[in-house]
Amino acid sequence: MHPPAVLRRAVATLRRADPVLGRLIARVGPPAIEWRAEGPHFDAILRSIVYQQLSGKAAATILGRVRALYGPAGPTPAAILATADETLRAAGLSRAKTAYVKDLAAHALDPARTIDRLGELSDDDVIKTLVAIKGVGRWTAQMVLMFRLGRLDVVPELDLGVRKAIQLAYKLRAMPTPQFVRTLGATWSPYGTIASWYLWRSLELPKPARATAATTTARKSARKNPPAKNRAKRKSVRGQSTPRKSKAPQSTARKSTPARSAPGKQTRRTVTRRSATRAS
Repeated sequence: MHPPAVLRRAVATLRRADPVLGRLIARVGPPAIEWRAEGPHFDAILRSIVYQQLSGKAAATILGRVRALYGPAGPTPAAILATADETLRAAGLSRAKTAYVKDLAAHALDPARTIDRLGELSDDDVIKTLVAIKGVGRWTAQMVLMFRLGRLDVVPELDLGVRKAIQLAYKLRAMPTPQFVRTLGATWSPYGTIASWYLWRSLELPKPARATAATTTARKSARKNPPAKNRAKRKSVRGQSTPRKSKAPQSTARKSTPARSAPGKQTRRTVTRRSATRAS
């Protein structure tokens, strides 16, 4: 959808604008975005509805069953409306998604709607047009903008993968809010779509933190269980006795102190001597 020169310019711009994102780009490599420009817009929106809240494998299986109901031509808005709900549910669609695809088909057949002319609308008008369909929210509309219409400056601020990748790359303590994602995404303009793609791919990269944790565990284990040679050295060192400093012998004899007479006895002796002197 976009020539390689445009993608190279986008990558160079993003690396200059955001060093953190630039490091992710260096690890991921050149962009390999899968644009889905084939077929009518109706098919692309139908696919987005089926894929909601499902793993890629499960969603692909259900979408294949739905398409098989209509032969090589595939589902058309009129054919979807003519199909019984039970038939669509038997193919794997939930009750809610069956109602969603029926409402999508009704919008596609309404001449007042602009589903077939989405490419002519601005990003905001595309979102307004699509969210009017049951089951199509802002995230689904942004996926259509990015991969169906090839708009290069879309940052899905509600996407959990994008928010988780930002938390890891920018070392945030908590999951960033949608407002934070919008503010950060402004620095990537006009290539927010390319930046978002790199954030998604970064979640598939090996995590250096796990390797560091493993190294730390190995070091702790080595300290607890040292090699046999080191254990032998430690034992030999512990076995060597170290001479102790001899202390000078301390005399146990106590210093003699002159005995003191009791005050009472000394007073009596003095009185007696004075009495004898007077008598003589």
